[in-house]
Amino acid sequence: MKILVVDDDKEIVELLDIYIKNEGYEPVSAYNGKEALSKLRTDPDISLMILDIMMPEMDGMQVVREVRKDSSLPILMLSAKTDDMDKIKGLLTGADDYVAKPFNPLEVMARVKSLLRRSEKDMTADEPEILDIGSLIINSDSHEVRTLAGKDVQLTALEFGILYLLASHPNRVFSADEIFERVWQQESVISAKTVMVHVSHLRDKIEEATGGEKVIETVWGVGYKVVAH
Repeated sequence: MKILVVDDDKEIVELLDIYIKNEGYEPVSAYNGKEALSKLRTDPDISLMILDIMMPEMDGMQVVREVRKDSSLPILMLSAKTDDMDKIKGLLTGADDYVAKPFNPLEVMARVKSLLRRSEKDMTADEPEILDIGSLIINSDSHEVRTLAGKDVQLTALEFGILYLLASHPNRVFSADEIFERVWQQESVISAKTVMVHVSHLRDKIEEATGGEKVIETVWGVGYKVVAH
């Protein structure tokens, strides 16, 4: 399994490459956004990208926008910026998770493994293979979401995880902490804004595909739910 590390700081790339190898993965390196996109186009075996935001020529935000045009590849963003709005912008662009610099490489690898588990996890046999929610058809095995009209809804692994969790338990309200712990498979640490951004992005994609249908409801002060029809 290959992991692409993209950063203009070669020391960071080399450090992460060591930890990636120690976990049994194969590192692939790029030092700017254009090089990263080139490697993604030519190497279909890349399973996840660790991506710095601040880079010359093409920054990380631009790279994510390009990747998200046709791919749900898990993306973990790195940045020296620690302001909440910078994190939110990164997530709204389409990244799956965010780690601020300076970082502990062990934390980065824990996030990487969590994202890979989320993208690869097969749903258990006793869960329904197909869910119908409003005009959406959700396939748990293929991780595909389509409208009744046959239009594909392109979701990241985490967005699919949120939608499937809520759709599997219609009318039940999940708090941001519960969603974070179940979907990210990590203990909840300042998770509310992260979940809020992903839910917002998920809603936008659903509404665009369905012509404005509101599938996910906010229960103010409590969390989110999908209403059974």
